Amino acid sequence: MITPDLESGVKMWHLVKNHEHGDQKEGDRGSKMVSEIYLTRLLATKGTLQKFVDDLFETIFSTAHRGSALPLAIKYMFDFLDEQADKHNIHDPHVRHTWKSNCLPLRFWVNMIKNPQFVFDIHKNSITDACLSVVAQTFMDSCSTSEHRLGKDSPSNKLLYAKDIPSYKNWVERYYSDIGKMPAISDQDMNAYLAEQSRMHMNEFNTMSALSEIYSYVGKYSEEILGALDQDDQAGKQKLTYKLEQVINLMSIDS
Repeated sequence: MITPDLESGVKMWHLVKNHEHGDQKEGDRGSKMVSEIYLTRLLATKGTLQKFVDDLFETIFSTAHRGSALPLAIKYMFDFLDEQADKHNIHDPHVRHTWKSNCLPLRFWVNMIKNPQFVFDIHKNSITDACLSVVAQTFMDSCSTSEHRLGKDSPSNKLLYAKDIPSYKNWVERYYSDIGKMPAISDQDMNAYLAEQSRMHMNEFNTMSALSEIYSYVGKYSEEILGALDQDDQAGKQKLTYKLEQVINLMSIDS
């Protein structure tokens, strides 16, 4: 681009004007130019995918989306977290929110969003991986209780969904609230549910391998686990401490 100059008559400019600071690196200027060029493409791509992202988030953060009932295990787990908060006099709603987010959305769903090849027989190339990382970051920001602050130096992946984050946060809060209002799940119902799930998928997993992995954990933390069982009333009624000690003794004989 050419502009008038009082001394030489004309002045040459790059597409991105040189900064006044002499220590500005050429690579930094090129990076800024590339970022600005692709920002419009990112916005266009975001608009194309918006409906699919909304549908995904709505499905995850819904207790009864399109006829799909909430799994009993989620209600049971969230009630357990609330019980533990009450037991330890933790009344800060942000703490309870964070516990639930760390247990399910951030531990499970973020992994599924970033790694669809875990569920589907597909190949994830680098471009797809970058796109899914943006969606996963948006998902994580939606589960956060902290304020979503952005500035001029914020990365583009956070700027893309900045206006959508408040709505997504409301979805998460409503989801946790709706689950809290649902009828409690009894231990008997939960045991029956787990037994049914085990029966349905009994041929899909190697139970001996799973038991071996569980016992390796028990063997490493046996004192802590036995101590916790001794202090638990329900465990005492079911004599779980005695039963676990029997298992440990039998395993030590076999080894």
